[in-house]
Amino acid sequence: MTRNHRTQPSRRAVLGSSALAALAVTAGTGTASAAAPRASWPTEFPLPDGFLPEGITIGRKPYAYMGSRANGAVLRTDLRTGEGKVLFAGGTGLVSVGLKLDDDGLLYIAGSTGIARIHDSRTGELVATHQLTEATGHFINDVILLGDRAWFTDSRDAVLYGVPRGRDGAVRALPLTGDWVQTPNVNNANGIVGTPDGRGLIVVSSSPGVLYNVSVKTGYATKITLVGADTVVNGDGLVRIGRTLYVVQNRLNIVTVFDLDAKATTATLRRTITDPRFDVPTTAARFGNRLYLVNARFTSPQLPDTTFNAVAVSL
Repeated sequence: MTRNHRTQPSRRAVLGSSALAALAVTAGTGTASAAAPRASWPTEFPLPDGFLPEGITIGRKPYAYMGSRANGAVLRTDLRTGEGKVLFAGGTGLVSVGLKLDDDGLLYIAGSTGIARIHDSRTGELVATHQLTEATGHFINDVILLGDRAWFTDSRDAVLYGVPRGRDGAVRALPLTGDWVQTPNVNNANGIVGTPDGRGLIVVSSSPGVLYNVSVKTGYATKITLVGADTVVNGDGLVRIGRTLYVVQNRLNIVTVFDLDAKATTATLRRTITDPRFDVPTTAARFGNRLYLVNARFTSPQLPDTTFNAVAVSL
């Protein structure tokens, strides 16, 4: 595991332990936005043709950041107007799937082929690249911020990777053990969020559709008991708000909403969100009382002239 590009540490590096503890508790809770979206804000906005979106993240301000599977580009869209701007143009061989925006302005991106990248969300500048694994046989898919690390999933290997947030340091590989079942030749670990107590991680395994509570100390994975649902098959992006967990089930075109118990060992189905505009949504991000999702359109031709969009639904 190597870090290919280095810059001066951001202000994340000087945060005290108490601040990091507070960050850990809120990880995965979505956006603590200053103002709720107004009714006049668009609930659907276009992405560039051929963009091949997969990930979306939103910070405290009304801007969505979305990544491209086509060339690793990053698009920033103003939620108030729906107008987008390419922040990072991408390049040959680059991929951007899962993204998370930190409070210090750093954007952590899962790069699919064994890579994690960090960008300046204001300028799009590449700040650092981490080679987490070999390029082949791995799929670095999604990311969440917890404590002093950004945790990345690998859909083709039973390992999570912890990248230091905004500072120098070694990447930590966390093998998944316990109840974890790794199914060959399909996507396993996918979406990831922090547990409500900030001490662990919730990871969805897309095939066959299982939620796990993972200890960040040991990697021990405890299967979360589902009540009211047999599986969360095709589970992709996760969003947690308090003890409410939203699971995007991409090819089913639904978002299932679960109530977690205090220890996040049981998830009880509360309701299902559907929308005629869903076209294989992959990941979601919250701003105020809305959930914004990108349509990856996996069942449509993935061509340079294929149209793509993002949509918002009420929470």
